[in-house]
Amino acid sequence: MKLIPTPLIGVLCTCLSIFSMSAQAHEYTHGALQINHPWVRASIPGASNGAAYIVNISNHGKTGDALIKISTPIAHGAELHQHIMEGSMVKMFPVKRIDIPAGGSATLSPGGYHIMLFGLKQELKTGERYPMTLTFAKAGRIEIEVKAEDISFTDAVQK
Repeated sequence: MKLIPTPLIGVLCTCLSIFSMSAQAHEYTHGALQINHPWVRASIPGASNGAAYIVNISNHGKTGDALIKISTPIAHGAELHQHIMEGSMVKMFPVKRIDIPAGGSATLSPGGYHIMLFGLKQELKTGERYPMTLTFAKAGRIEIEVKAEDISFTDAVQK
């Protein structure tokens, strides 16, 4: 029987925990852009539309960029949208782009910028991941996966 030295076990545990955290958070880096935890709200059975969000898009570059298009095989259509308050009314409307300034970031969250998914082709189940393509004005196309989160995650993000 061969024993593994104690320091090696520590290194292995550290590597596994780092891998586990990154798998949980699911970040994507493409050039100067970093996309942190893209997610979609798990759907209610029979729902025809849905919404997707991104906790943070960071631009570590020296020039600004903009998210300009979304595509996904889980819906017949996807659009960038924004919520705004007009008096006591909340209004939602499509936007052509979401700017990410140089050295800055943008957030897609409930009650703000978000991705509307029209004509869902399937129920979006908590814990499952679904493919999505983000297109940026300068960085181009970035293939990601959005993770379906339940309503408790939605509440946590809004606080």
